[in-house]
Amino acid sequence: MARDNRTAVRLDSPKGLRARVLPGRNRVSSDRFGRATEAIARGMGTPYFLIGLTLFCVVWMLFNTLAPDNLRFDSAAIGFTALTLILSLQASYAAPLILLAQNRQDDRDRVQFEQDRQRAERNLADTEYLAREVVALRIAIRDMASKDFIRAELRSLLEELDRRDEEPTADGTPAVPRSERPRPGRSRD
Repeated sequence: MARDNRTAVRLDSPKGLRARVLPGRNRVSSDRFGRATEAIARGMGTPYFLIGLTLFCVVWMLFNTLAPDNLRFDSAAIGFTALTLILSLQASYAAPLILLAQNRQDDRDRVQFEQDRQRAERNLADTEYLAREVVALRIAIRDMASKDFIRAELRSLLEELDRRDEEPTADGTPAVPRSERPRPGRSRD
């Protein structure tokens, strides 16, 4: 069984299945049109465009003023009507193109602003988290033993061991004084 051609306009099928007479608003073509208008508007804002338009008008007026009468197509006597119409047409298209480009730039700026705001919120949250962690570390370090505290504790332990060593042992023999005890790791030669 052959497939029916869905591009043919059929009145007996629902509207969604029929081919459209006018192309639908496709996002790709809309974006392509927007990029093209931005490129045109960007080009119209350059000095090259202004110089080119000025040269075009000067050449037009010189040709229609100095050329033989049978070659002139726009009369200087009536104020270069065709040139005025061309420049008016160019201006009437330039304004909407510039506005469209400006609207697209505003949309991009709005998206960029939203992304910047979200990034700033994340940075603030990260900074607050790091500040809390630094405070927690400072509190933990304050509770830690310092070198001086450890030295003092070791000295007191050594003094206690010395006192214990000087006391007689349980069997009544005198304990060996600390100064006479061998030190670990050293030979008594």
